[in-house]
Amino acid sequence: MELPEIVTTVRGLRAHVAAWRKDGLRVGLVPTMGALHAGHLFLVEESRKRSERTIVSIFVNPAQFAPHEDFDRYPRALQADAQKLGARADLIFAPSVAEMYPQGYATQIEVGGPSRGLETDFRPHFFAGVATVVAKLLIAAQPDLAVFGEKDYQQLLVIRRLVADLALPIEIVGAPIMREPDGLAMSSRNAYLGPRERAIAGKMNVILRTATSEEQAARALLDAGFDSVDYVAICDAETLGPAGDGPKRILAAAKIGGTRLIDNMEHK
Repeated sequence: MELPEIVTTVRGLRAHVAAWRKDGLRVGLVPTMGALHAGHLFLVEESRKRSERTIVSIFVNPAQFAPHEDFDRYPRALQADAQKLGARADLIFAPSVAEMYPQGYATQIEVGGPSRGLETDFRPHFFAGVATVVAKLLIAAQPDLAVFGEKDYQQLLVIRRLVADLALPIEIVGAPIMREPDGLAMSSRNAYLGPRERAIAGKMNVILRTATSEEQAARALLDAGFDSVDYVAICDAETLGPAGDGPKRILAAAKIGGTRLIDNMEHK
């Protein structure tokens, strides 16, 4: 099987991109933390539809994990990920932590607007870590476009705000959520779920789809077997501000066992 080349330095990444640019090729980037599944491969295919060359970055970013979160146990399987990608990707960028955050590193990017509330209320460190690493990846790769999944919907809006505010000449593509047969949003963290937990997790999307209010949906998640609910929110789909007459999005985060799951979808 043909496997994509793996580069581990920004210099190596830029050398490949420069050669592609010289040939007039359009470049796409799919940032990931690895542990790839069908949802990630769908993002890669979305990039391939829009560009002649696709880079997949694989980097478990310590800056977006709090000390009590699952950074150390987050799944890492670079060679298995390369096998899954096969010829779908032209290059894997798999930097070390030292490559991304060298000794003396002291810069952090914070984005307001859509980062306020929701995830930030429970993970106040998160979006500064995401914005910083995504900005570094975009600057390193200098792609024409980058593809992000709508499963992390608030993150997608934060990245769009980041790119607009910094006037980066990069198109941010939002790809639809890929789901398991029972509707569970695909996630690397689903691997943490035992059989009982997995059955309960599959109810989240049904509850959000049929929600009549935030309070009703939160109660239904607890009744379904989730141990706690961080939030259920019905928001303006463009800003994540209070819902008005325009398109709406319902977003939720809940815990079952030691696993925190998120999901979102359009709300009628």
